[in-house]
Amino acid sequence: MKKLFLMAALFGAFAGHAQDKKVEDVMKINAEKHEFGKIKQGVPVTTEFIITNVSNQPMIIENVTAGCGCTTPEWSKEPVMANGTTKIKVGFNAAAMNHFEKDIFVKIAGVSEPKVIKITGEVLDSAAYDAYTKEGNKTIEKGSDVQKVKVKTTSTKTKVKTAKAN
Repeated sequence: MKKLFLMAALFGAFAGHAQDKKVEDVMKINAEKHEFGKIKQGVPVTTEFIITNVSNQPMIIENVTAGCGCTTPEWSKEPVMANGTTKIKVGFNAAAMNHFEKDIFVKIAGVSEPKVIKITGEVLDSAAYDAYTKEGNKTIEKGSDVQKVKVKTTSTKTKVKTAKAN
């Protein structure tokens, strides 16, 4: 009986210690927030977050959840080796018009607190989106890098100004 109690106490101490890890001790992410900018209603958008295992042990992403059904995360269930990377793909259905800010919770095995990442943007109806793009504003997505591009046309030259969106 004493052996059983001792083993249970040791296991409890080990399990408690494993849960004391902080997410920063295990993983690094390329961006904590992705800004989609202005998007057209009914046209789904996606982005990817790149996760790096910064520990010396394999890392397992146990779960990735979103606050609502309009946001859909996808991730690999395979362990990420030390210094290895993986991607979390996040989709947003763009059904409801308005500004949006959605949280995605990344739960890592052995870490008690999840890592919170965000996606934001503004969904416009077709008419408002068309007017927005006719003004010379375009949102260009390239991987997880979003840029706002302002196009000005003069009689002889076209000028393009690019600014990184955050």
